[in-house]
Amino acid sequence: MARLIALDLPGSPRFLDELRRAWNAGDAVLPVDPRLPGPARQALLDAARPHVVVGPDGRRSTGQADAPPLRGGDALVVATSGSTGAPKLVVHTGAGLAAHAEAVHAHLGVDPATDRWLACLPLAHIGGLGVVVRSVLTATPVDVLPGFDADVVGDAPRTLGSTLVSLVPTALDRIDPTGYRWIVLGGSADGVRRPTNVVRTYGLTETGGGIVYDDTALPGVELRIGSDDEIEVRGPMLARGLRSPDGEVVGITDDEGWFRTGDRGRLVATTGGPSRLEVHGRADDLIVTGGQNVWPAPVEAAIAEHPGVAEVAVVGRPDPEWGAAVVAVIVPRPGHPVPTLTDLRAVVRDVLPAYAAPKVVEVVDTLPRTPSGKVHRLMVSRGW
Repeated sequence: MARLIALDLPGSPRFLDELRRAWNAGDAVLPVDPRLPGPARQALLDAARPHVVVGPDGRRSTGQADAPPLRGGDALVVATSGSTGAPKLVVHTGAGLAAHAEAVHAHLGVDPATDRWLACLPLAHIGGLGVVVRSVLTATPVDVLPGFDADVVGDAPRTLGSTLVSLVPTALDRIDPTGYRWIVLGGSADGVRRPTNVVRTYGLTETGGGIVYDDTALPGVELRIGSDDEIEVRGPMLARGLRSPDGEVVGITDDEGWFRTGDRGRLVATTGGPSRLEVHGRADDLIVTGGQNVWPAPVEAAIAEHPGVAEVAVVGRPDPEWGAAVVAVIVPRPGHPVPTLTDLRAVVRDVLPAYAAPKVVEVVDTLPRTPSGKVHRLMVSRGW
């Protein structure tokens, strides 16, 4: 049986050492976000009930004496808020993590002899942690930073020899990307035109990270569209299940191994190649305006093409006439005139039906984001 080792550590070589130490002993790890305030940290530990806690100073303290063990082969327990905001504890096996690492590296053509990962995103979230996991499981060199620093990350190809990095759009916007062989971009929908060395990903904590790269499923990943256009996934990298405080792990797949993601989308056939996945978004993201369905992502992609827009989030707000009004919340791009409602309606209507064009534009300094870098749509829709 495996113990659960909580790593309450910032990104550092020590984190890497403690991860290897736990896995070499056959234990599982729980990354703890060092930015959590005291009550939230304690709530996480109460829910996860680790056997050992490794603190920021490297000291090891005993967790709960009666903490329930995990099953042999379990390697990772990671917290995710999911779509409802309620925390979940997702359990991954070593075999599942290895399957994901091998699929990613096969797709990117990673060579441990010449490539080097840079980990600079929060390690308590699968997008940042996945870089470290892939590196350890494939013996690929990695440098682990305590956080994102634009100067350090931008210079890393020259100073550290980094060839691979995982970023979110707001981080990518702050660096020169040309020094990297591949930049894996996740965290949120991104409608901005990117260099050819940037690969956009789609995935969830339950899938071990990105499983669709530039709209194409990784090797070993199966996709299908279920009822209500829900994206369903099957593959060896799926999590074993969700852990309860009593140690019970409840599976996340049906009897045939399919996992319902909660995201909506469609598969588009291509000529002579695999189908391409279009992700529309969470079911809750759908805006029904005047009886028409509007997904935010295509509208955001159109608006992002305007030179005066640095960032954009599209949400629905209650409206007595339309049921919901399409609202574009934008961060203006410095040095450009702030676009007007007329400007943005025009760029949307050039590529989408007229009903998808925003009826309201709000200008803000920044967009609220989750710790993993995603736009916090619920906060945007409520005007935070």
